[in-house]
Amino acid sequence: MSKIYFIADLHLSESHPNLTALFVDFMRQKAPNAEKLYILGDLFDFWIGDDEDSSLVNLVKQEILQLTRTGVDCYFICGNRDFLIGKSFAKSCNLQLLPTYHCINLYGKRTLICHGDTLCTDDIAYQQYRKKVHQKWRQWLFLRLPLKIRLKIADKIRSKSKQDKTHKSDQIMDVNEAFVLEIFNKFNVLQIIHGHTHRQNIHNLSGNLTRIVLGDWGPTASILEVTPHNIRFIE
Repeated sequence: MSKIYFIADLHLSESHPNLTALFVDFMRQKAPNAEKLYILGDLFDFWIGDDEDSSLVNLVKQEILQLTRTGVDCYFICGNRDFLIGKSFAKSCNLQLLPTYHCINLYGKRTLICHGDTLCTDDIAYQQYRKKVHQKWRQWLFLRLPLKIRLKIADKIRSKSKQDKTHKSDQIMDVNEAFVLEIFNKFNVLQIIHGHTHRQNIHNLSGNLTRIVLGDWGPTASILEVTPHNIRFIE
């Protein structure tokens, strides 16, 4: 049976080997059965540049490359944690990079896929931060810092992000429904698939619209399986 998998928000890091084990198991046992795999951001907990050479990074490269060699196309949209993943990393494992918003024909249904952070417009502080870190000149400067300094900066950003979340309401950290409807209209789609909020669900909206939210990975993996006749979450 034809099927396509969507995953997001794995937040892989060397400090959480259980997540890496889940990823490896998925890539070897489940993913080869699909036509395509879409990774919608935050594959890594943080990305400091394509020149990072760690055992985790090399393992992930190996798993993606092995999957694509079996004939499964693998696509990636950057998240808020790994937006610096670039062409060098993608080329090394045959990963196809996609823009922030990307439309696909999902078994006859025009569908928009994205990470989802851009939909959370009520989080003004984050949107201001996102605008800054996506400036090309800032990224150019950051990527030319020594690796050790980038690691220290990454740790500080992670700590600040966790602290900031404790002061934000659940509503602010979720999508803005009015803006989501604007995106539906702008891209002329009936379906949106995204991650980021970690609130796994399938929302059936008025006007025959559907918004599907991918969950994050923890004790179990959150995997969206789409076939010509069905959409469901599997673990």
